[in-house]
Amino acid sequence: MTTIPSRLAQLSRISSSPAEARLRVIDLYRAWVRAAPEIVELYALPVTPAYVRHCIRQKFEANRHVTDQRAIEVLILKGGQELQESINCWKQPDHVMGLLLKQNERPQRSFLQKFYEGRDEDAVLPAASGVV
Repeated sequence: MTTIPSRLAQLSRISSSPAEARLRVIDLYRAWVRAAPEIVELYALPVTPAYVRHCIRQKFEANRHVTDQRAIEVLILKGGQELQESINCWKQPDHVMGLLLKQNERPQRSFLQKFYEGRDEDAVLPAASGVV
């Protein structure tokens, strides 16, 4: 498959109402879900498209509580950018597996809990974990 950088390019726009922002989020979600089989095939991932769709759903559900219009716009722009970079094959398989699919299962810790442990592990975590 050839890479066409402008294939998913869209003009930046701002939603005029929360209802329009909601429709844009739904469109972005549908685009991600439709792209799941292609992403699995492009990067030869050792997971099924159903698992990729499940992870996409979790990412969207994690931001369900966001109500600030500006924050929603930023999330839409970042999600569209990630989708375009993934489809255009501008990522490595480790980026897709580590950033898009890996779940952060560690419980949140307070500053004092980190202090008592003697180190701040969040500061030394690599961006891509290399999970294959």
